[in-house]
Amino acid sequence: MPREVEAVRPRPPVRWRAALALALAAGFGLVAMAWPLLAAPGGALTETTSGPWLFALLLPLVTASVLVQLADGGLDARAVAMLGVMSAVVAAVRPFGAGAAGVETVFFLIVLAGRVFGAGFGFLLGCTGLFASALLTGGVGPWMPYQMFAAAFVGLGAGLLPRTGGSRAGRAAELALLAAYGAVSSLAYGLLLNLSFWPFAITQGNLSYVPGGGVEENLSRLLAYTLATSLGWDVGRAATTVALVLLTGPLLLRVLRRAARRANWA
Repeated sequence: MPREVEAVRPRPPVRWRAALALALAAGFGLVAMAWPLLAAPGGALTETTSGPWLFALLLPLVTASVLVQLADGGLDARAVAMLGVMSAVVAAVRPFGAGAAGVETVFFLIVLAGRVFGAGFGFLLGCTGLFASALLTGGVGPWMPYQMFAAAFVGLGAGLLPRTGGSRAGRAAELALLAAYGAVSSLAYGLLLNLSFWPFAITQGNLSYVPGGGVEENLSRLLAYTLATSLGWDVGRAATTVALVLLTGPLLLRVLRRAARRANWA
């Protein structure tokens, strides 16, 4: 098939039940991660208990999302196999970056896969890929559910990006769009991860968390904390993701679309 057609092929359909399950899982994840901004004074969650509880609630939601999409025709056996393969690739590639100096070698794969296979696949890949990576590298801890959900949002957003044409200009526009999204999502990923430890990291000062202080006050303090502590790492992650999207995107997008086409999935 001519290359021009590859960029405009429709994604796998997402029916209303699968979309509802995905929306519920994503909504729960966002609320669960942002609990410090919503919690009332004297909340019972602590740094050591919030992660395990979040993980315990995450697994049934991800499982339910997969089952609903399978039952509704959004995912078939070939799509599940692709999800397993891509999760293994994410787990294998991630240690090459390991987050040193902000270098992350995994998010470009989640962005490209979410772009080709759709929002539901991207959301599931973010969860399963980071989970497999944590098991492979021994990175299991209270922070792992936050990493899984944050990566899931990266894949979800990539699948929701607007379509572009199949011409040469359209492919260039698509690559630029994915690079820009990779930069923004990398910064947002760092902000979401800070929610896992920021309430416990600083107890006094203008950067500290104020229990029951309201969304606006605590959000401004979270942004200030991010700028003062993790921005350098987040910029490194964004730069790595943009570079890898631009370098590998033209080839990987064609490979992923060809694999989906030959499986009669997309």
